[in-house]
Amino acid sequence: MNNELDPRGQRFAAVLTSIVIALVLITGSGWLALAQAIVFAITAYDPRRGPYALIFRAVGRPSGEREPAAPVRFAQLVGCAFLNVSALGYLSGTETLGLVAAALGLLAAFLNAAFGLCLGCEAYLAFRRLKMRNAEDVREV
Repeated sequence: MNNELDPRGQRFAAVLTSIVIALVLITGSGWLALAQAIVFAITAYDPRRGPYALIFRAVGRPSGEREPAAPVRFAQLVGCAFLNVSALGYLSGTETLGLVAAALGLLAAFLNAAFGLCLGCEAYLAFRRLKMRNAEDVREV
């Protein structure tokens, strides 16, 4: 599996994700939140096989720019968790839980779509730095 992705494809996916999550918030649909969680799960497994990546490849031109896939996969897992919680909230009648989880997911997706700031990717990199620092501390002892 190729370990690099076109960052424009990720921003395109974030735009579509933002639209879907906005619709979740407008309609209060737990089923739509669950559908987006499934998209996140597929994309976490392989970002090139996610539905939004397939649409991007059909309508977009690839750029020569590349970024590592691992942070994107982690971000998709985080998004999957938030949208699963949202779906659970809406479908169980705990609408406040569904609303808050979807709103947080929308915030993250919008930041990526509008500004190229992937919060999940940044969290992944922070965890990696922390893990490396801890490994260095253990070696020094």
